[in-house]
Amino acid sequence: MYRNKWFLSGMILMLAAFAVAGCGGREAGNENQSGTGKAASTVETAKERGKLVIGVKFDTNLFGLKDPASGEVKGFDIDIAKAIATKLLGDESKLELKEVTSKTRIPMLQNGDIDAIIATMTVTEERKQQVDFTEVYFNAGQSLLVKKGSPIRSIDDVKKGVKVVAVKGSTSTKNVREKAPDAEVLEFENYQDAFTALKSGKGEVLTTDNSILFGMMKQDPNFEMVGGNFTDEPYGIAVRKGDTEFASFINNLLKEMKENGEYDKLYEQWMGEKPSK
Repeated sequence: MYRNKWFLSGMILMLAAFAVAGCGGREAGNENQSGTGKAASTVETAKERGKLVIGVKFDTNLFGLKDPASGEVKGFDIDIAKAIATKLLGDESKLELKEVTSKTRIPMLQNGDIDAIIATMTVTEERKQQVDFTEVYFNAGQSLLVKKGSPIRSIDDVKKGVKVVAVKGSTSTKNVREKAPDAEVLEFENYQDAFTALKSGKGEVLTTDNSILFGMMKQDPNFEMVGGNFTDEPYGIAVRKGDTEFASFINNLLKEMKENGEYDKLYEQWMGEKPSK
């Protein structure tokens, strides 16, 4: 009987020792090499890795669109990502682009699959609870895309019986439900699927940021934007919550690009006009 008590006591002490050791191991795993106890910033880890991984759209003309023939992704967001990689690592070839959608981009950032999001992402208070944003790098506004000749000319015409095409996880979906609560909203995974749905007649109007709609119009001139903008959609670059060093690094680069004219050059190259001051 006494032997059993000693055995049980010994087992309890051993389990407690293992538990303490396990906790200590997890804490050590979160420390950076400087031993400060804080997680390493993206600036530090990207330099050690020799590569920067950015989440971008592959389906958004003018911002991030993949050429099916060459496999190359091009756009305004892509060139901003290249500028960050060049400034941080000295070479844009040290940039890896990973495809994100409006629905997947925040989870991919939080899981460590990507270092930042540059993907037509509107800065909102809700998203600020999950990620940190840089300064606004592009000002957009939500609008409507319809087939030429459509009776829908503004958000006021989006009423009961009208089918609206939008993208899952976007602020556009939330906004149109608030502005046109009686309309039916059809959600798709990405912008190419949404535009295909509009062209095939599954919906009568597609809504998202005017900058994205402008790219769709260039793809197919049978469609037009109507009604002007009914929201403001400021785009920011998202980094992991608390990664202030990387956010500051990007903000300083954006400021530098605007001062030396590189930002205006990229903007005009992709949008066909100079940015409004």
